[in-house]
Amino acid sequence: MTTGKDGQPIGTNELFQRVRARLKAAVGEDVFNSWFARLELEEIVDDLAHLSVPTRFLCSWVQSNYAEKILDAFRAESAGLGRLHFTVRVNGQARPRLQHPEPAPEPSEPQSAATTPAAPRPMRETPAAIGAAPRGDALSGSAIDPKMTFDNFVVGSSNEMALQVAKQVAHAVQNNTVSFNPVYIHSSVGLGKSHLLNAIAWAAGANDPNKNIVYLTADHFMYHFITAVQRQSALGFKEWLRRVDLLLIDDMQFLQGKSATEFGHTLGTLLTGAKQVVVAGDAPPRDLEMLDERVRSRLSGGLVVPINSFDLDLRRAIVTRRAEQAVARFSDAHFAPAVLDYVARVVVSHGRDLDGAVNRLLAANQLTKEPITVALAERTLADLVRQRDARRVRIEDILRIVSRHYKVPRNDLLSSRRSRDVVRPRQIAMYLAKSLTSRSLPEIGRRFGGRDHTTVLHSVRKVEQMIKDDAELGQEIELLKRMLEE
Repeated sequence: MTTGKDGQPIGTNELFQRVRARLKAAVGEDVFNSWFARLELEEIVDDLAHLSVPTRFLCSWVQSNYAEKILDAFRAESAGLGRLHFTVRVNGQARPRLQHPEPAPEPSEPQSAATTPAAPRPMRETPAAIGAAPRGDALSGSAIDPKMTFDNFVVGSSNEMALQVAKQVAHAVQNNTVSFNPVYIHSSVGLGKSHLLNAIAWAAGANDPNKNIVYLTADHFMYHFITAVQRQSALGFKEWLRRVDLLLIDDMQFLQGKSATEFGHTLGTLLTGAKQVVVAGDAPPRDLEMLDERVRSRLSGGLVVPINSFDLDLRRAIVTRRAEQAVARFSDAHFAPAVLDYVARVVVSHGRDLDGAVNRLLAANQLTKEPITVALAERTLADLVRQRDARRVRIEDILRIVSRHYKVPRNDLLSSRRSRDVVRPRQIAMYLAKSLTSRSLPEIGRRFGGRDHTTVLHSVRKVEQMIKDDAELGQEIELLKRMLEE
């Protein structure tokens, strides 16, 4: 028995039914049935809800993508709950009950059990804790993500300068020197700022575990500062920060109040002492209105590096890398080039959505065993695709797209040439003209070099049969359709 949001006792089963109802309302019935239908509440111990799922993959997926949403639903129904613990059911049974739940999963089973804390835990008061950050010790700063390294960063024209600056900073810290100081990286959400800050932390501390490196998100910085004030140890907190070799602050736009003022003092002290500072935010320094003019000026006076929106080539490279990583974990998965092209073309928001798109396709494939096709991508990624007004497809558009895709001159498509490298694209173009336009067969024939309508009909039926016999070609043609309809 626990306490509901109205302060009255509530049974565990009733609580979980309320949580499930909130989740279904928040994510929709389709998503709920895919990811939450087999989620079960095993027990509640103190402020921790122990949840179980039937597979290791589902445990990892829910933990990575929906833990915060589930925790919010629990908090909305019972204010006393602040943490989640996920385990995998084996033969229908969850792992042993939690008598004294651990705050984090065992390293040897990262996907079978995981705990989501309600808030960052207090920092250690010993200086030795500072140097633990590169090893992922969240007690000395925000947790460093081991997947966010320079090796895993996909580079393109929009982020190449930011990557080179980040590498230079890490190299300088390794050699106890300072290159650019401070460095301020800014971009809209999901373009790689946090990845670069994490990568700097890992690289800078790789050869010297005693290097004092602190990576803090803005809310973690505020939490530490407020906690220090409450414990009347603000002076110790300031000294703790000023002894670091490398300070990395992420999500600068969220820094507010006295914490922003304290950051200004810390920044000035570190720069005076030639200590390296790297900051990331979603706007240029001049637009950070919560900081006073002096601090904005100090940030602007360093090296300000923007990351621009990803172009198609970079999106394609990111999707390809993520797909390769997915296939390395699940060897039965296969991402056809047409699927990668489709995702890169339609998911244009930011890198996290590209990662999420690949994860969704992988999850759908693993859970339903349906091949990863353009059609599956279209259904699965509908909410990530920027809505566009439907456009009228013209035969001229078809000739242009098919010519470019197959690298066949437009005039050859209209000519009498019979070589295979021309005939097949020509037949596909006729099929697309019949499928996507309202033109009659004789009209299509006239537009394709004055051909007879029976030639067009033969081409359409030929392509229809090829699609049935060759799934790869079917995906390729689906991609061409999407390109024409965009």
